[in-house]
Amino acid sequence: MKNLFFAALLLLLPSIIWAQRPKGEEIESLKIAFFTKKLDLSPEDAKVFWPIYNDMQAEQNALRKERFQKMISFRKVTEIDNLTDAQIQSLITSEFDFRQRDLNIEKKYYNKFKAVLPIKIIGKFYRAQEAFKRELLNRFKDRQ
Repeated sequence: MKNLFFAALLLLLPSIIWAQRPKGEEIESLKIAFFTKKLDLSPEDAKVFWPIYNDMQAEQNALRKERFQKMISFRKVTEIDNLTDAQIQSLITSEFDFRQRDLNIEKKYYNKFKAVLPIKIIGKFYRAQEAFKRELLNRFKDRQ
């Protein structure tokens, strides 16, 4: 009976832990509330900020999805020693490419924000992004 209980626990534990992780929609609603509070946008600024922010998020999410798809094959390899030098080099340079493309997106949207919003709001936004990451990590730690 103990063995059956232990086996059932081992099978159910990952799903219980997974269920406690914040979902994408939950994270997004937390982020919107967090940014709304930290940025203290006027209604006019909010009308300008959120569409640009949503476009930036969509581009970054598409890039992350593409990166994730490319990295799946690398994750399946248990040892780096099983790859050729060319494969390793390709993975590393591909990662550099993704980082550069992400930076290009950041710069593109920084310029869009700067064209329509006061620089202080943009500064608060970048500070709020970092603060939100810390907040999310703390919430996740507390759930474990």
